[in-house]
Amino acid sequence: MAGIARRHAPSRDRSEAVNTPGPVDFPLPAVIESNMSFQAYATCGGSDLVSCRGKIMADTFRLNGKDVEFKPGQTILEAARERGVEIPTLCHLKKATPTGACRICLVEVAGSRNLVSSCSTPVVGGMVVLTDTERVHRTRKMIVELMLGSGRHDCMVCEANGNCRLQDLAYRYGIAEPRFQPAETPYPVEDENPFIVRDFSRCILCGRCVQACNEVVVNRAISQGYRGSKSKIVTGGDEPYHRSECVFCGQCVEVCPVGALTEKKARGKARDWETEKVRTTCPYCGVGCQLRLHVKDGKIVKVTAIEEAEPNKGRLCVKGRFGYDFIYSEDRLKTPLIRENGGFREASWEEALDLVASRFREIIARYGPDAVAGVSCARSFNEDSYQMQKLFRAVIGTNNIDHCART
Repeated sequence: MAGIARRHAPSRDRSEAVNTPGPVDFPLPAVIESNMSFQAYATCGGSDLVSCRGKIMADTFRLNGKDVEFKPGQTILEAARERGVEIPTLCHLKKATPTGACRICLVEVAGSRNLVSSCSTPVVGGMVVLTDTERVHRTRKMIVELMLGSGRHDCMVCEANGNCRLQDLAYRYGIAEPRFQPAETPYPVEDENPFIVRDFSRCILCGRCVQACNEVVVNRAISQGYRGSKSKIVTGGDEPYHRSECVFCGQCVEVCPVGALTEKKARGKARDWETEKVRTTCPYCGVGCQLRLHVKDGKIVKVTAIEEAEPNKGRLCVKGRFGYDFIYSEDRLKTPLIRENGGFREASWEEALDLVASRFREIIARYGPDAVAGVSCARSFNEDSYQMQKLFRAVIGTNNIDHCART
């Protein structure tokens, strides 16, 4: 019996059946020759094989031998990752314009003489893509070898060891030793500012830091500068970070795939695999930014953002990223203090709160509720600040309530 892609109940009038919307019976060999998947054909509403194939090809493409759907505007990289096909990248940054700068994401596309960058090439219906051929593998390995020769990438003493994408790719493609002599950089390490160390000898000029600064946090403090062997990431006027328009949000450090940008306070404190990652909420204001604490031996050594977490979606301010060491300050108050005889003595929370309540009652009884004012702490959550204003407005009876972050 001849195979068919999908069978319908027979109709008395064949012409009537042809005009009826929905799939139509076609011999199995015809479907095979059309290079369509049976599942794609079975769900197609075309009236004949030609129109059905055209409709399917309009929103599918062939990826490593399989027909897969894609969304309009998607790049090859996005469509592949959505289907669980991993394509390595170095320069690609979500929510930023794809540049194809690193060329690690190169793939083969039928009809194209050269390999194409999957991060910047949009998918077209009917496109045939191969992501893991011998040619692709060989080219990616060469690119990694050239990057390893572009500067000083000695992993053993690099701060990014264990958390470096270039290192991961070298391991993935079996590069035991660099094939090319490392190039010398004409620029010294910049570490004059209190937060970020810039090591130009480790920079691979992927441009992720520039995109993060210009397109993600929109500070526009850095850009690509110079040409050839003197190319580097520059600020306005090529000034050091602390003399530029940089606000030290640290987003450039967050997205750097190598050891070119590192946090100054975290250097030498711990390797990535030595730290426990703890998700928490930033205590500095009521926004509630989500962040990840890197903890070693019970002490925070670094703070990073969580990429897709609301509300900050991978972004932090200078306080949230670098202002964590107040926890260990010797000046931090760890217990209530009561002033007595020209000095302070430690007290329990019960004693301290009772004293404050009694003083409030005395002041209100003598001068009225507007003689009392409150300032909510910027490190309080929204719920705490709400309770604070409720206490003053509903219990004490005054609108004299403010928040220190407003100033």
